[in-house]
Amino acid sequence: MTSSPSEFPDFAAFSAYLDNLGLFHMDLGPGRMHSALARLHLVSLPHLAVQTVGTNGKGSTSALLAALLAAHGLPTGLYLSPHFVSVRERILFGGRQLPEPVWTDAANAVLAAAAPGGEAGRLTYFELLTAMAAWLFTDQGAEAVVYEAGLGGAGDATTALPRDLVLFAPIGLDHAAVIGPTLADIARDKAGAMTPGGLAVTGPQPPEALAELRRQAEAVGARLYDVSELAVYDSRTKRAVLKAPHRLDIPEARLRLAGPHQAQNAALALAGFALCAGMLGIIPDPDAVRRALAETFLPGRLHLLRLPEMGPDLLLDCAHNLPALTALETALSSLRLAPSALIFTCLGDKDLEAMAPVAARLTAGPIFVPELPGISRARPAAEVAARLGPRAVVVAGPEAALESVRALDGTVLACGSMYLLAALFPAGQN
Repeated sequence: MTSSPSEFPDFAAFSAYLDNLGLFHMDLGPGRMHSALARLHLVSLPHLAVQTVGTNGKGSTSALLAALLAAHGLPTGLYLSPHFVSVRERILFGGRQLPEPVWTDAANAVLAAAAPGGEAGRLTYFELLTAMAAWLFTDQGAEAVVYEAGLGGAGDATTALPRDLVLFAPIGLDHAAVIGPTLADIARDKAGAMTPGGLAVTGPQPPEALAELRRQAEAVGARLYDVSELAVYDSRTKRAVLKAPHRLDIPEARLRLAGPHQAQNAALALAGFALCAGMLGIIPDPDAVRRALAETFLPGRLHLLRLPEMGPDLLLDCAHNLPALTALETALSSLRLAPSALIFTCLGDKDLEAMAPVAARLTAGPIFVPELPGISRARPAAEVAARLGPRAVVVAGPEAALESVRALDGTVLACGSMYLLAALFPAGQN
């Protein structure tokens, strides 16, 4: 184990320490975070805090809500995970990454205060970043912050933060080995993010997941709204409607984020904004709402890259579990897009048997399955290819997958793992 230094001299030193913590090391439970927040004097936060919990759509919902708040003039923070190229993508203020020296200062402040007890009290990768986010947003003078949860709800690091509102994006079967095994078990864990006597909003959920959310809300005395009580987004007419606290009908509110599933995310973000507006005394402005919806973008969500010196375009999508792949299949049909080939793999903890038939349907062309060197949870490419059928070909890695599709026409789709997308993403930015 790598011990915490007394002080990081620069961002590179902190980044190396973070890498040594282990991205995939999980130790769920609120104890270390509560202790760290107490020592950082963050038992209460000086900003309105919204937490987004769920299986799919958390990032898009969080980004849309942060954009809605920022468009109304609030200094706004956004905490996301995972990242593609740099860990600095996870903590955004005013829609921008913070400078490396600011990160280094935050890391030094948090580690100096958070773990005086040595290894036993040391924060995990995600806990450290969560504590740093709360410290940075406070230091930067944020008035509102949206925190995307990591894994689960009850034991997630973000749940240790004081929160004014919890949003529940769609809940599905993922991380079943950690918080499952059933959908009801997963929903019960995520429902544990609700605060006693607090506010929560849920988007559409499977019946067993909704039952768990309602059961937990009753148990802790939380007010659980259905998204339709507060807001609507119609992807066909491009109309956004806020129902409370101010009735507002906004035509021509176009989403930059592509795919029919983004309408649900937009509605949940609008519902969250409706409640935040009431708490903050904001009068919603139609032009600000339109601007936020039209400008919000996250990489890896039906993200089209035009690569230099390549025949096809590359479409990246972060679908990495069965519900997300199903939504991706629907989105491709809606967009009338038939990929000429697929680059696909997944991690070892995913339900490949359920995912493989859907993944294979995403293209009628060849499927290239790369190894993911350096990713400890990666599933062997040969195992993935065997499930995908005779069109699947094993390649050495992401770069080899790109070489394999270089001479094709049309659009090549890449999905199945955020770590696959991260390896492909820089190629489209050169």
